[in-house]
Amino acid sequence: MEWSILYTNGNQPSLEMVAAYINNPLWAEFHSHIQSKYKIEPRMEYSRCSMQAGWNMKYKKSGKSFCTLYPMQGYFIALVVIGRKEMTEAELLIPLYSDYVQTVFKNTKVGNGQKWLMIEVRDREILQDVFSLLQLRIGK
Repeated sequence: MEWSILYTNGNQPSLEMVAAYINNPLWAEFHSHIQSKYKIEPRMEYSRCSMQAGWNMKYKKSGKSFCTLYPMQGYFIALVVIGRKEMTEAELLIPLYSDYVQTVFKNTKVGNGQKWLMIEVRDREILQDVFSLLQLRIGK
């Protein structure tokens, strides 16, 4: 069943429910990596956004959005925003990423100097690409 139907605005899922719905070890790997490397805890939020409505997990660092995860059955979508500051370096790194992430990057339009990459994390190679893109957001 679709996530936005299972959990409506008044019916917030727990972290355990999110993990059970995604049912993919990459979710736990992502969450563990973000907590240990960046010391960021997720915050559950409900969004009416047309890109991906429903409950999502927001990760924020120093009050700024770091990334947002959208639960899907069997995988999750990672929203990574590449801003003006990161764009040049991202463009240099993109040829090193999976064909899928290269395609997402190429097909995502720039708006206000940013690319909002909606990346379906279905395998470890894509997960590693997401980690690399997130590292750009933090800086050296």
